[in-house]
Amino acid sequence: MKAILTYHSIDDSGSVISIDPRTFRHHVAWLASGRVRVVPLAELPGHPDTEDAIALTFDDGLANVGEVAVPLLREHGLPATLFVVTDAVGTDNRWGGRGDAGIPVLPLLDWDTLGAIAEQGFSLGAHGRTHADLGSLDDAAAEHEIVASRTRLASELGIDARTFAYAYGRVTDVARDVVAREFRYGCTTRLATVRHDDDAALLPRLDSYYLRAPGALEAWGTARFRWRVGLLAGARSVRGTLTRSLAR
Repeated sequence: MKAILTYHSIDDSGSVISIDPRTFRHHVAWLASGRVRVVPLAELPGHPDTEDAIALTFDDGLANVGEVAVPLLREHGLPATLFVVTDAVGTDNRWGGRGDAGIPVLPLLDWDTLGAIAEQGFSLGAHGRTHADLGSLDDAAAEHEIVASRTRLASELGIDARTFAYAYGRVTDVARDVVAREFRYGCTTRLATVRHDDDAALLPRLDSYYLRAPGALEAWGTARFRWRVGLLAGARSVRGTLTRSLAR
């Protein structure tokens, strides 16, 4: 079994984007134990479905990831990808000047720190210019939101970003096609393990929010783990369908 894990913030707020430092340290200790192979995101899809492998991703580029997660992962030799909201670098996560309900306002990494993190061997991917919901933009604006984030990473740090994460997990046909053209892989919020026949521009991930309970991540590969992932995926799908219906 192989999967991409999603983290956002390492903090004690208990929000839906947060995992507390103590739990994160437990995750890292288990990931470093050798029970499962941790590989760079760019390598994961090519591994056989029968091989136990995990890739680690961090959305938004929050400062606490640089302060807590990066040193710990480096200490244990674990690779990870940080997805950067390029036009918000050095500010905070009030996307477009507005915070999201239930989400703490947190500072973002600046360009100098992102460059230093990249020099330590971590990968930087694109997460859009402004963290815009791509489903709310017209086709031209959605393309600009995606492509300009890659361009900005190149101009600021000389990095040719090959991975992209969709803000809020919202994907349109146009967004998918742009990501497929501009990047090697695109990451969604579809909750599932990764299979060899997944669309490279629409890779699923497992949100660490659902793995905070003691022993949840450590149950990796068991029937109980697979059952829980399936249950959570079904519940998320139903919520998504209801939300789209109410929005019409």
